[in-house]
Amino acid sequence: MSTGSAAIWVPWLYALIPLSIFALLGWIYSVIRKNVHVIDSMWSLYFLGTSLVVVSMQPAPFSMRANILLALVVVWSLRLAVYLAIRNWNKDEDYRYQQIRANNQPHFWLKSLYIVFGLQLLLAWVIALPLVTALTGEPALGWLDIAGLVLVAVGIAWESIADWQLYRFKRKPENAGQVLDAGLWALSRHPNYFGEACIWWGFYLMAVAAGGWWTILSPVLMTILLLRVSGVHLLEQTIHERRPQYRQYQQSTNAFFPGPKKS
Repeated sequence: MSTGSAAIWVPWLYALIPLSIFALLGWIYSVIRKNVHVIDSMWSLYFLGTSLVVVSMQPAPFSMRANILLALVVVWSLRLAVYLAIRNWNKDEDYRYQQIRANNQPHFWLKSLYIVFGLQLLLAWVIALPLVTALTGEPALGWLDIAGLVLVAVGIAWESIADWQLYRFKRKPENAGQVLDAGLWALSRHPNYFGEACIWWGFYLMAVAAGGWWTILSPVLMTILLLRVSGVHLLEQTIHERRPQYRQYQQSTNAFFPGPKKS
């Protein structure tokens, strides 16, 4: 089943059906709770859902690449979804969504169906293309698969450690309003986003090994989102208001790529 054939496009299109139902259920939940940040926990599950649909439509036995990639997606997706669900449980709506809500009155409850849930659904569906091509590709495992596997594993570990360090830091009352400047957070201001970028470039390498070089839009788009849209850029616009020490942290610590402290 070569890249660009029905083996790729048909399951990718079919995946849109359960993903849309999932998005609709999340939206209904957000309307009841009057809080849309449940979408954060749903984000990685879109990719897991797409992968499961694609695999379910492939003839058995599955390729070694498909088995490895599916295992990686399961670990990454569930870990991130559970972490965000725990972090956001019974908390007020994130300030980013509060701004979106304020800028889209009246009837934000209805507009959020396409502004928040619909938009993220379509983004995830498009970004998932490297996963689809790698899961359906026939070429045997090669060095690109190994490189991709290593990069994804490093990204998952990096992101997980960074999230755990931040979670422990925020649990201590004495750290309220303070800046975490230790562990991976001493190497860059957003180590979790760096780990996420590694994961998606690793997925892309596995897609290239399966013939999906043309899916490069996915890791590029994900990197842009992390750096310029919903990640670093958006977060640092207002963080000084909540953490006055952050300006000093900015001057001494890399924003994205890990590195030593600046003099």
